[in-house]
Amino acid sequence: MNANYIEDFDTWTSGFKFSAPLTVRFSDIDLYGIVNNAVTISYMEFARIEYFKHIGLMSDWLSPEGDKIPVVADVQCDYLKPITYNEKLAIYVKSNIIKNSSVDLHYMAKNENGEIVFTGRGTLVQISRQSGKGTPWTEKEKSLFVG
Repeated sequence: MNANYIEDFDTWTSGFKFSAPLTVRFSDIDLYGIVNNAVTISYMEFARIEYFKHIGLMSDWLSPEGDKIPVVADVQCDYLKPITYNEKLAIYVKSNIIKNSSVDLHYMAKNENGEIVFTGRGTLVQISRQSGKGTPWTEKEKSLFVG
């Protein structure tokens, strides 16, 4: 594994505590019978939202009265094994680096055999709906990521 965001693979994989289950849909596969490379980004999005619901951030972001919203600043995916129709996956998510108004999230997907099929990372920035500029995390929000 040569992903530049992973220093020690065993330490990195052991740091994941949260996962979201997912079954590969027929519409996710391409002409060659494997999951289209762009679909894994939507798998990461699905797991990210489940993670944010789990730690308690989604309700604030979805509130019509709220000013803060999350936006993806960048995303990277490294493919390790083909994924096929009807496979059952566990998509893992963890926070890596928490900055002033952003968080670097890491992803790992495993199939039913426990094999890692892809890894990834991405930066999410919390912005103001009004100004479009980064909005700092509160201490409470920061604590949710590490909890």
